[in-house]
Amino acid sequence: MEKNKEVSANNKVDVDSRRDFLTKTPIPELIIKLSIPTIISMLVTALYNMADTYFVGKISTQATASVGLVFSVMAIIQALGFFCGHGSGNFIARMLGAGKVKEANEMASTGFCMAMIFGIVIAVVGNIFINPLASAIGATKTSMADTKAYMSIILIGAPFMMCQFVINNQLRFQGRAVYAMVGLMCGAVFNVGLDPLLILVFDMGVRGAAIATITGQFMSFLVLLFISLRGQTIKVNIKNVRLNGFYLKEITNGGAPSLFRQGLAAAATLLLNKYAGKYGNDAAIAGMSITTRVMMMLGSAVIGFGQGYQPVCSYNYGAKLKDRVREGYFFCVKYGTIFLVFAGAICFIFAPDIIWAFRKDEEVVAVGKVALRFQACVLPCMATTVITNMMLQSMGKGIKASITSSARSGIFFIPLILILPRVFGIRGVEVTQTIADILAMGIAIPFAVSELRKMKKME
Repeated sequence: MEKNKEVSANNKVDVDSRRDFLTKTPIPELIIKLSIPTIISMLVTALYNMADTYFVGKISTQATASVGLVFSVMAIIQALGFFCGHGSGNFIARMLGAGKVKEANEMASTGFCMAMIFGIVIAVVGNIFINPLASAIGATKTSMADTKAYMSIILIGAPFMMCQFVINNQLRFQGRAVYAMVGLMCGAVFNVGLDPLLILVFDMGVRGAAIATITGQFMSFLVLLFISLRGQTIKVNIKNVRLNGFYLKEITNGGAPSLFRQGLAAAATLLLNKYAGKYGNDAAIAGMSITTRVMMMLGSAVIGFGQGYQPVCSYNYGAKLKDRVREGYFFCVKYGTIFLVFAGAICFIFAPDIIWAFRKDEEVVAVGKVALRFQACVLPCMATTVITNMMLQSMGKGIKASITSSARSGIFFIPLILILPRVFGIRGVEVTQTIADILAMGIAIPFAVSELRKMKKME
């Protein structure tokens, strides 16, 4: 009994100290502290994909195209992982901000359980229907074998991939971004180390790349699970799983924007690859795939910055400190835009060299450099769109957050990719994302203004 009281007291002290840290630390200092590890975490996640693309590029153009095609499947796995992770993490942060530890614990375990169930279903069903799935994502006759070989192994790792995204996000929303970063970095070390060993030394081709990726994901899962089980406040425990209407509704409300954002990104990648192949060839698919990975790497830095803001937003919104929510939003938009201006300029100037570094093929570079330059021109728009989406999501504004998260890769991109290539051929494929980014910012701005005005009035 005395031991239980001591544990309860320690938990209360820990909750109070985290709450004070997130609600009283000056906003610039707080966001910088939280965003550095989340930026590193997002860059590490992007590195998983970049490493495969780089080393597979040493094999053939078809192999590079195959990895790009399977990225749409990986994006779906990631979407479901973020759905469970962001949905549960948002709720956990709001509950901790309100001092409700029991509900936070139950949500952590429920979100983890959902991800494991989704992952097992995807692994089994995906491998059963591997042939039609490969055709559906745009594999050509020349890339079909590599696509199936890479995807079959990636699907096996789906449960661990999804669960590590859940634990990672739950730790972030508790303000423990450093622990989340450590878990991801452990996996990245394995992935990057195994890629050249399995692909180049043991000559395992795309299978080696896939094994390296899922090994890295599995190591991240083990490290993050260990950290979570030994957590001082919130722990994943099978006894706390509550698959009931209340928690499922909260996960859906908080996670739907991420599901829309990531899920539509997967659909957009699938369509991009299909039309690149239809109006070009394997070299066009490879060029667009490399461009996508490069932009994802740059975008991940801003997403990481926004993820550092999310626990600040959730905690302070739950604690009714609306002025801190607004201050954090403007801080992130300002410095996110400045960073992307410089990053976009570098990509525009050195576009041919960047594509050439991944695949030394003139046809690949011809397509990739044009697409990269188009996207570099509007890259700064991403800061406003991403930070607005994360603010709305963290505040529990599910509908608005879902619309803003769907705009870039869904509402605008999908109609554009279906129309522009028919009119302009491969140039239409190259310019689609650029136009979609401009239109997406046009939706994000009025949504942000309306919510910021409401908060200002409430102050």
